[in-house]
Amino acid sequence: MPRLKRGPHEFELHKGADAEKDQSYVLHGIKREVLPHLLFPVGGFVKAEIRELAREAGLSGVADKPDSVEICFVPSGDHTDVVRRRRPEVAAAGVIAEKDGTVLGPHDGIDRFTVGQRKGLGVAAGRRRFVLEILPETGTVVVGDPEDLQAGGLVASRINWLTDVPAEPLRCAAKIRYRHPGVPALVTPTVDGGAVVRFNEPQAAVTPGQAVAFYDGTRVLGGGWIERAMN
Repeated sequence: MPRLKRGPHEFELHKGADAEKDQSYVLHGIKREVLPHLLFPVGGFVKAEIRELAREAGLSGVADKPDSVEICFVPSGDHTDVVRRRRPEVAAAGVIAEKDGTVLGPHDGIDRFTVGQRKGLGVAAGRRRFVLEILPETGTVVVGDPEDLQAGGLVASRINWLTDVPAEPLRCAAKIRYRHPGVPALVTPTVDGGAVVRFNEPQAAVTPGQAVAFYDGTRVLGGGWIERAMN
């Protein structure tokens, strides 16, 4: 869980004490005006401490409960089944192809792939291939070499700021997926409510549709949704 702190002028959203269980990345979209009304009572603890508190309270079922490793609303572990029930159009067959258009084989739906994926592609290319791009309009999954995954930045939309909107480019850390450590970047807000993000060093597997969150140390400054990667 994240933490709330009272700053000099307002409440701030911060990373939780337990880096392995921190959820601040997925909460970047909370509205700024709501922060004073939120409670995150376990944000200052690590999981082992919570288990010990539960044990002391006689809640052995909680204290010894195994960690969940699946998506909470997909108890079966098969996220593809959930996606296809809600969005059956993504199950349309297509092809897996190299950047030059060489077709390596068919697939039964783009919902089985994500940018950066290496395993489970279902084709034999003779060398390691990674998903570089997914083209929904044609059902094509483009694959290539690991170095092709590197991007110098990204364009994001629908930015939700938990601070005043920066009047000039902002240097901060940008986190592009849940397990990403966050890296130094320059964030430039755009007039349409988006942002252009330039990394200090290229990053792999910048994925349209995923979130990007901005941090100053442990504080969440805001975030939005990745539209496309940039070289």
